[in-house]
Amino acid sequence: MKRIGLFILTNLAILVVLSVVLRLLGVDSLLAENGSDLNIQALLVFSAVVGMTGSFISLAMSKWSAKRMTGAKVITQPQNKTQQWLLATVQRQAEQAGIKMPEVAIYDSPDVNAFATGMSRNNALVAVSSGLIKNMSMEEAEAVLAHEVSHVANGDMVTLALIQGVVNTFVIFASRVVGHVIDRVVLKNDRGYGIGYFVATMVAQVVFGILASTIVMYFSRQREFKADAGAARLAGSEKMVAALQRLQMIHQPSRLPEQMAAFGINGGMAEGFKKLFLSHPPLEERIAALRGR
Repeated sequence: MKRIGLFILTNLAILVVLSVVLRLLGVDSLLAENGSDLNIQALLVFSAVVGMTGSFISLAMSKWSAKRMTGAKVITQPQNKTQQWLLATVQRQAEQAGIKMPEVAIYDSPDVNAFATGMSRNNALVAVSSGLIKNMSMEEAEAVLAHEVSHVANGDMVTLALIQGVVNTFVIFASRVVGHVIDRVVLKNDRGYGIGYFVATMVAQVVFGILASTIVMYFSRQREFKADAGAARLAGSEKMVAALQRLQMIHQPSRLPEQMAAFGINGGMAEGFKKLFLSHPPLEERIAALRGR
């Protein structure tokens, strides 16, 4: 859950910064034709370039951001048997999955959670919380690690970046159409774009970005089922079921930073409309899927 939340927040921040910079540089003014008509073709190209750029910058920053936001410490020289076991387990699973050994890290948190992130299958990070180490058995922790390694092997971060890039494109496009309408129709401005366009565009971009995140979250929930299946192959179905049942027993809200919540194995709970913003399916649905029901 942690991976997706961080990615989306970083992506949104990058889009806002890019939009402000391009506005200050006068690039937005190129979208106006003859001072009043909206150039749809130019706007669509502009939206795609900025949207995909923001998404892949977020992807490139994902490992660095995750370490900074959680305080995760990468294990370079294991200091105890637990760290030795973590490294050996991830290395074995990575070999089984056919990927390069990810960096392995521990972050201090009572939350029972773990996450994987990184720019590619062969440049990734797998991190576990101190709470997970203390509260899960070795078999359960092995399954959690297998789940995260499966995320890496499945290329879920790249898939997410592509989906987010497409979503960004439409968010940027729609927000500038709204800004254009506000500037031309409501404020009656017919000479270039004024402050009304800038403010309306920024507000619409944030609102549309939040709503569009439900699309990204839907795909994230589907990838969780696939990662669970991958973990069942790497560590065994019963171990993965036991790990999810342990999370059910603990039944605590995630203490990951809000922007990182989508990248952990413990996805939290929500009801009603909030379910659309969940990055993980309910634990009972994941267990049922593993048991073939």
